[in-house]
Amino acid sequence: MTTTRRVKTAVAAAGISSFALLYAPQPVLPQLAAQYHLDPGGAALAISVATGALAIAVLPIAALSEVTGRRPVIVTSVVASVVFGLLVPLMPTYPALLVLRALQGVAIAGFPGVAAAYLAERLGRAGVAAAVGAMIAGNTVGGMLGRLASGFTAGPLGWRGALYVVVGVGAVCSAITVVTLPPGTSRGDVRLKAVATGLVTALSRPVLLAQYAVALLAMGSFVALYNAAGFRLTGDPLHLSPAVASLVFLAYATGSMSSAAAGRLVARVGRRRALIGSLLLTAAGAALTLPDSLPLVIAGFLLLTCAFFAAHAVANGWAAAEAPEDARGQVGGTYTASYYLGSSVGGAAGAWVYGHAGWPWLIAVVAVWLLLAVAVVGAATRVRVVRRELVNAS
Repeated sequence: MTTTRRVKTAVAAAGISSFALLYAPQPVLPQLAAQYHLDPGGAALAISVATGALAIAVLPIAALSEVTGRRPVIVTSVVASVVFGLLVPLMPTYPALLVLRALQGVAIAGFPGVAAAYLAERLGRAGVAAAVGAMIAGNTVGGMLGRLASGFTAGPLGWRGALYVVVGVGAVCSAITVVTLPPGTSRGDVRLKAVATGLVTALSRPVLLAQYAVALLAMGSFVALYNAAGFRLTGDPLHLSPAVASLVFLAYATGSMSSAAAGRLVARVGRRRALIGSLLLTAAGAALTLPDSLPLVIAGFLLLTCAFFAAHAVANGWAAAEAPEDARGQVGGTYTASYYLGSSVGGAAGAWVYGHAGWPWLIAVVAVWLLLAVAVVGAATRVRVVRRELVNAS
């Protein structure tokens, strides 16, 4: 097996494990709500505390990877997240479960926080776009497998048994990562001052800030919709069973394909057009779910999922390509922190909006977030063009 193939195999397996474990409770949120007498917003905390903890931990872990190297952080992440996954279903109360989910989120942070930097170092700038697309494709497969596994097994096994099924998937994939992930490049004598300088750089370039805004707003929109999806599909007027409702996560297959194809889309139309177009298609897909028609709801989720993961792949690859060599970890960490902060805050806020105002208001909120992301990308790229023109004129 070539080094490039080993890298792609390892990060794909790590993505499957991490994202399966992170979002496994999403299909069983209605069961958690019923058992613990929660509203949709309270049940959604099982997702939000994990993604929120991930967002908080990812920057310190990314900084740590500058000193220790990327591979030790990734390996520790995938192993620890499985261990915490084994403990989560054993918690006797909902607050205790939330604490373990937060710890699991911290553990998971090690993979997405440094993976893009690891790929850039191992494969170079020329190969990073395709590699990031392949990584995100693995992430989407993991998200889909974890949700489907828990959704389909929650009926016969209960939500605790369903989560253990996902832990089994994560354990297998983590073992593959540990065995196949090649060593990273040598970090040399990296000092904390250099790490801090890199963070300042990561937060000072408008084109990078735009990608962080896309991560925050688009991911918040996406998770808000999927957090509420189970309640909408199993409630009035659709009344699907939990197992059938979990089939909505098959839409992740379209995300796997679109994220893998994002590099070709960028090569054809450019990053700006690819990203703005993908964000607008995400909003269009969300709007398509408004009627109480199951075929339209399914079509809407297929479209919004496909478009969202294309947008994520373009933005993530754009940030990785624009990151200075001495700030790759900080840029990757900041992007990932923004992404999961969006998941945590947007997901919880969206579930609250749905629980108190219904699906149409949730779609309206999501549309505003996505259009704001479009505006930020347009403004940042315009600033870049103006600066280039001023430099040329001088």
